[in-house]
Amino acid sequence: MSDPENPAFTPTELERYARHIILAEIGGPGQQKLKRARVLVVGAGGLGAPVLQYLAAAGVGTLGIVDDDRVSLSNLQRQVIHDTDLVGSPKVESAIRAIAAINPHVTVEAHETRIAPDNAADLISRYHIVVDGSDNFDTRYLLADACAAGKRPLVSAALGRFDGSLTTLKPYERNGKGEQNPSYRDLFPSPPPPGLVPACAEAGVLGVLPGVIGSLQATEVIKLITGIGEPLIGRLLLYDALSSRFETIRYKANTAGAAA
Repeated sequence: MSDPENPAFTPTELERYARHIILAEIGGPGQQKLKRARVLVVGAGGLGAPVLQYLAAAGVGTLGIVDDDRVSLSNLQRQVIHDTDLVGSPKVESAIRAIAAINPHVTVEAHETRIAPDNAADLISRYHIVVDGSDNFDTRYLLADACAAGKRPLVSAALGRFDGSLTTLKPYERNGKGEQNPSYRDLFPSPPPPGLVPACAEAGVLGVLPGVIGSLQATEVIKLITGIGEPLIGRLLLYDALSSRFETIRYKANTAGAAA
């Protein structure tokens, strides 16, 4: 009798995931965790593209995609999950086709909508982990607040022209020292004034940059699912593509503000 908590792999899946399964840190149990996992990716653009591709390849069982945009020619310089033939198509449909080609064992749930205050809590509640691949501050703060309230881990990232940043958020938990984990608002208390930070359509963005940061987001998700390594909780990872430099900044919960 099959065990739904430990889904059996077909011979094809065993071969597909062989390089994971021989890793002592992942093994068969870790690959089963990946197969059972449900991950929501908000945005099928520059960041969402590599996140979806690598999580599908890794064998994450269910991927949810939230995006209400359509593929445009200017996307293709960086949004590598889409191709020229699908310009004009909904991004969720294009992403579904690409994921099916990568790994037919992955179930994709399409949400062709924009994440908003009236649907965020419901969408997030259906998944174990949320990935922020959005490109605007309103969505980032909305997702961070909704994930904190719904007790869902959030892997959040942002891009500049030649730089990117990444952190993992679990503000509803405490760390090994008993300290409250920080929230997104502990790191960025409020959004910048409108117009201060231009969007990539105005400022431009190096095409390979989302691939670097999105791949790191996918890595964080795999670590969270399998329980390996140290996620970027309370740490902000910064990447400068022009200098090929990574830096990490630690940050903490503003407990003084909470007590006031």
